[in-house]
Amino acid sequence: MPAECERLQKLPSRRWQPLLTWLDTSGLALYFLDRVTQLGRCEMLPPAVLARLQQNLVDSTERTSSMIAESTAIHLSLQKAGLSYAVLKGFSLWPVSVPKPELRSQLDLDFLIPAGSAPEARRILEARGFRLKAICGRSWEFKAGTPGRASLKNLYKPTLHRSVELHLETNDRGSDSLLVRTEKLCFHGVYMPVLHPVDLFLGQGLHLYKHVCGEFWRAAHLIEFRRHVLTRYHDTAFWQELRTLAEGNLRATVGLGVITLLISRTMGDFAPEELTCWTSDPLPIRIRLWVERYGHQSVFASHPGSKLYLVLQRELERAGLSAKRSLSHALLPTRLPPAIAQASANESLSARLVRYRRQADFTLFRLRFHLVEGLRYLWESNRWRQYVNARDR
Repeated sequence: MPAECERLQKLPSRRWQPLLTWLDTSGLALYFLDRVTQLGRCEMLPPAVLARLQQNLVDSTERTSSMIAESTAIHLSLQKAGLSYAVLKGFSLWPVSVPKPELRSQLDLDFLIPAGSAPEARRILEARGFRLKAICGRSWEFKAGTPGRASLKNLYKPTLHRSVELHLETNDRGSDSLLVRTEKLCFHGVYMPVLHPVDLFLGQGLHLYKHVCGEFWRAAHLIEFRRHVLTRYHDTAFWQELRTLAEGNLRATVGLGVITLLISRTMGDFAPEELTCWTSDPLPIRIRLWVERYGHQSVFASHPGSKLYLVLQRELERAGLSAKRSLSHALLPTRLPPAIAQASANESLSARLVRYRRQADFTLFRLRFHLVEGLRYLWESNRWRQYVNARDR
């Protein structure tokens, strides 16, 4: 028996609950179950843990089926209207990055559309019961149904709450438009337009990089990106086309370099030289040092994460990549956190008080996070300066 399996089999019962919580929040719970099942090692899990994971898979399969049905209906409506569009993330990562959609934690559906088609796409979504809830830059967020109480217990369960995001592509991109070169992917009986393979890979990588430069993200995204790289490992033409597309883009080269190096340091070398020679290999030494010193903590962090990414942010700024938020705002935001529950029609007084209490608890939770992690960042920032200064001597 491999040493890792033996160590897991001997894990005390009291250690399983925090481990399961981390598997849930990291998005790895169902990937873990799938791998254990493939290896024929289910007996090394306590019966209660195995039963819990298997029920999660049953719930997730039902939930994914519901999302696929919703996605299919939207595809048919968009195609009937003759709109140009493409699926982003989510189901478009099947099968090169996500072999089984039910194993992936997916909360919404994302579509890329031309900005000029936004009103018609909105009409189509509203006809299906969605309502526009927020506009952030070029992203329109639609919701339908009443969200249930957010909790890990409900993470995998089917829900009546649905969410769709429209990402608007400006009309001035010309030949650089992602929608000019989409491809068709047959998914559950429907041909859905997806990004060109190189655009899909680059988009996945930069999306992951954006999350790595944040407080908390799901380690499952590393597994998915790694699988995508391995799927294309021997495709020399693919790597050449990717390099031609991205090499002049500092954010793309550094972003792909950071996540490639991060995965290598966590799970071992996996990427072909055609990718690493212009992404991870030429990374500035201080960024490489951040991955070496804090990468492991970042990957295995528990929710709600940490502010150690701010050390990386400073080094990225040194390399020429500006941050979206200033250091002061990242350390202690000036605005209250968003509402975690919306008032329902004819809400009773008791229900309103419960909602207020939940919001107050969440606000205190976020305040404690900012204070504790802010102090930790200040401490680590000083240690970091000493560390890099000692190496520079």
